[in-house]
Amino acid sequence: MGRVLVVEDDEGIARLVARALRDHGHAVDTAATGDEGLGAALSRDFDLVVLDLMLPGIDGTELLERLVDARPEQRVLVLSAMSEVGVRVACLEAGAADFLGKPFAVAELVARVHTRLRGQAPGAAKRWLGSGTVRLDLRFHRALVDGRQIELSFREFLLLQHLMRRAGQACSRAELLADVWGMIFDPGSNVVDVCVRRLRSKLDRPNRVETVRHVGYRFAED
Repeated sequence: MGRVLVVEDDEGIARLVARALRDHGHAVDTAATGDEGLGAALSRDFDLVVLDLMLPGIDGTELLERLVDARPEQRVLVLSAMSEVGVRVACLEAGAADFLGKPFAVAELVARVHTRLRGQAPGAAKRWLGSGTVRLDLRFHRALVDGRQIELSFREFLLLQHLMRRAGQACSRAELLADVWGMIFDPGSNVVDVCVRRLRSKLDRPNRVETVRHVGYRFAED
């Protein structure tokens, strides 16, 4: 079982979530403000952070950005009443592993926590991944094209990593949503296509990431 930090200012919800996770064998710490939550997340090691967005002090959005910037491998599950598609996508783009809207079913929350804890942390991998002229430094999240470093966002890096690990194979949008965004649901947006367009503009040639009609995308090897 994992060690989980619950950052939630609503005392009733915090107790409910903590009790449910403890009942399933997890060790749970809680924090009631953004400042307290960020301090705890950066000073201790947690397998998962369950994060509300509407927090006193540092809000959840800023906390998420600062935490992922400091610890790219940190899994974060956002739990928020601000569940519009734009908010969900923004959190996932910022590095959250999952998003669950309020009100929520406790059973679904527990299931999502178990899913996130079973998955590989974003930064857990060997040092280098290469295909053609593209190389990824998986320890420091750098991308090199023909030996030249290019700037990638966290999500662009994970997308490129997924495609390169399956170079030459077609990857469906559902697969990419699950593995890159940690989404076990379709938010009804074009988040994958938007990220692919940005990624193509930064690689050595646009067709490095090919469109596979009615399926998704494929990384083209040299």
